[in-house]
Amino acid sequence: MKLSKILVANRGEIAWRVMRTAKAMGYRTVAVYSDADRLAPHVGYADEARHIGPSPVGESYLNIERILDAARRSGADAVHPGYGFLSENEAFAAACETAGLVFIGPPPAAIAAMGNKAAAKRRMIDAGVPCVPGYQGADQSDANLETEARRIGLPVMVKAAAGGGGRGMRLVEREADLLEAIRTARTEAESAFGSGELILEKAVVDARHVEIQVFADNHGNVIHLGERDCSVQRRHQKVIEEAPSPAADTGLRHRMGAAAVAAARAIGYRGAGTVEFLLAADGAFYFLEMNTRLQVEHPVTEMITGQDLVAWQLKVASGEALPLTQEQIAFSGHAIEVRLYAEDAYAGFLPQTGRIAVWRPPTGPGIRVDHGMKDGLVISPYYDSMIAKVIAHGATREEARVRLVRALRQTVVLGSTTNRHFLIRLLEHPEFTAGQATTAFIDKHFSGDALAPPKASDVHWQRAAALLWRQSAERYPAALRGWRNSNPEPTPIRLVADNEEQTLLMTAAEAEAIGDAAPFHIEGDDIIVDHEALTVRFTDKTYAPPAAAAAGSDGKLRAPMDGRIVAIKVAAGDSVSRGQTLIVLEAMKIQHQLKAGLDARIESITVREGQQVANRTVLVTLAADAAAP
Repeated sequence: MKLSKILVANRGEIAWRVMRTAKAMGYRTVAVYSDADRLAPHVGYADEARHIGPSPVGESYLNIERILDAARRSGADAVHPGYGFLSENEAFAAACETAGLVFIGPPPAAIAAMGNKAAAKRRMIDAGVPCVPGYQGADQSDANLETEARRIGLPVMVKAAAGGGGRGMRLVEREADLLEAIRTARTEAESAFGSGELILEKAVVDARHVEIQVFADNHGNVIHLGERDCSVQRRHQKVIEEAPSPAADTGLRHRMGAAAVAAARAIGYRGAGTVEFLLAADGAFYFLEMNTRLQVEHPVTEMITGQDLVAWQLKVASGEALPLTQEQIAFSGHAIEVRLYAEDAYAGFLPQTGRIAVWRPPTGPGIRVDHGMKDGLVISPYYDSMIAKVIAHGATREEARVRLVRALRQTVVLGSTTNRHFLIRLLEHPEFTAGQATTAFIDKHFSGDALAPPKASDVHWQRAAALLWRQSAERYPAALRGWRNSNPEPTPIRLVADNEEQTLLMTAAEAEAIGDAAPFHIEGDDIIVDHEALTVRFTDKTYAPPAAAAAGSDGKLRAPMDGRIVAIKVAAGDSVSRGQTLIVLEAMKIQHQLKAGLDARIESITVREGQQVANRTVLVTLAADAAAP
């Protein structure tokens, strides 16, 4: 069948990535956008764009009828779901077909077959695909799940059958924790996925997460394009992905590839898919799940195979056979990808919102950046906070790793806090450098004191003071800058960063000598300075009265991101203890507990439940509690 116009039912870098290939192949493209995305780059990049509703995903990107209506109004004849949102929703795939639209993805039945972990695992066992020992039966009573967990043997994983992303998932290492883990996982699963069904699996300790890229067409051809290693994760979310896996040789690749192909054949698959496995230290591998879509990390496969997987998707959707046979797939070099997020890795990976004031992606040999970013774009609380994927390819793994570190150091992203500094620490850790990282890597090496936030260096402080001095001096003629009616004296510049205050004495000569080689951005009384991949936000308190200068440490609880106030746990006049939850803020589909930083008394509350608040809004003011010890 001949396609002419493709609507991409997604946003940001995902939509841009799909449209880039579609345009190159001669297709016209249609973007969809919510209120929050009116000015997003993917909207302007498309040949045309259709508004689909308010910012919340349930009223826009997850609203099937609105997306189908946009397709009808635009005259699109095909829909590409991207990855995420509705990409693994069998009802959406079926609705597209009913509306006469080509769904660029697998058949609805294949999506349904892998949509429930319990049913998928039973099907894989029947197909002879190696699976983790566990329980995926119909008896979901607490008593039976406890019995089955003991039969499997601790440690076990308790998992939601209907979902993923770490929600409804618990690792149980002690029998005393088993019942509570089952009940908590069930409650989370019901809330997140509408189903409390659970499965149990033997926990494969210190394993690798290795996945196989598969592809199938309508002519009976099913092949794989090698593996990706996605072991470096935090909270079951991937952080670094690479291809090939440092743990795989030709024999293991062949065996895992054959198992993945068998899995795809067992469900009558079509298009791009990923079969995920746990790879144990002894070389045994076990089926985890199948993602019935293109993956976020597909660029590393593209870079070592030289193939455009979105182009393959469009060819298969048009009825063509796969472009290559299994024997024609060749691999060259090594590729590593990192996910650059607006998040504070040193504060429990807390997602961040706000405006990206300056965005300069890196360039260079072997470097690829997939993003949907531009100067001034706002990271909203409604969607995932990923800014970009930065990918490096090299002839060897070490060449790719070094290139990626250099690329991250060259990246300029000023505004919201990001995980760039943390990513570099991961890439430079000896265990990762040696290719030995497992799924335990981050928890083992980057938790507790090891995850303490890095301090601003002397260079950060000096550069911030120099830049502020120069900004102030620019208001006067050059001959009068730094003039005094007595002997010249250094100018005091008072700065605050992360509750630390310093006063630096700055002269004209020093300010000019320090220069502005490193990226910076001035935003009102704040100046954001980047040095050695660490971005620090300073607040200029030079002309502020002493009380105001201490405002950041006088007990004001501020919103760490844009979001909605879900619950207020205290009232004015209450005495609270350090660590006590005061406010629950919902942002990016996650509820965040905002806690007291000291024993204190609630002086005032400036927000109400249900209110939408901006990043850094003062929520609660606390005063030292005279009754506190």
